[in-house]
Amino acid sequence: MPMESSVTLTNMVLLFGAMAVLAAVPSISVLAVSARSASFGFVDGAFTAMGVVVGDILFILLAMFGLALLVEALGSMFFIVKYLGGVYLIWLGIALWRSGERATEIGSATGSSLQSSFMTGLLITLGDQKAVLFYLGFLPVFIDVSAMTYLDAGVVLGITILAVGGVKLVYAYAADRTSALFRGKAGEAVNVIVACLMIAAGTSILVMALSRG
Repeated sequence: MPMESSVTLTNMVLLFGAMAVLAAVPSISVLAVSARSASFGFVDGAFTAMGVVVGDILFILLAMFGLALLVEALGSMFFIVKYLGGVYLIWLGIALWRSGERATEIGSATGSSLQSSFMTGLLITLGDQKAVLFYLGFLPVFIDVSAMTYLDAGVVLGITILAVGGVKLVYAYAADRTSALFRGKAGEAVNVIVACLMIAAGTSILVMALSRG
C-alpha cells in the first residue's frame, strides 16, 4: 500500500460533515454519553465518547481493509458482545437508581468509573455488527477504497476522531452543564430518569440480540 494520499480536501470536508451529522443523530450511543456525563460528570461522558470512537475506528478498519467476511464469520462473538453490552447497561442503570442522590455528589471520577464509562461506549458500538457493513457502503462515496493508501487511512481515522468524538463531547458537555443546575430532590429525579433511560437502552439491545441470535 503506497504512502501518497489520494483524498482531496473537498472529500475530507464532506466526509467530516457527513460523519458529524451522523454522530449527532439521537441514538443509543448519544444516550449513553449524555447519561454518564449527567450522572458522573463530563470526564465520564468523555470516556464514554472515547469508547464509541474506538468502536467506530475498529469497524472502519474492518471496512477499509476488506475484512467484512471476518465480521460475518465472527457473528456469534458479536452476539455475545451485544448481549453483554445490554446486560451491562441495565446493571449500570439499576446501580445508578439505587445510588440515589450520592451520584450527583461525586466530585471526581475514579479509575473504575472511567473504565466503566469507556466500556459502555465501546460495547454499545461493537454491539452493532451491521456498522461495518454501513461503513463498507459509506466510505466509497468519499474515498476510492480500492486505491486506499496508508495516508488515506490515517486521514479517515483522524476525521473520525474529530467528527464523531467532537460531537459526542458536545453532548457530554451539555449534559454535564444541565445536570449541574439540579441538586437535592431535583437531582434525585434526574438520576432516576437517566437510570430508566439506561435500563431501556440496555433492554432494547438485549431484546434485539436475543431476537436475532
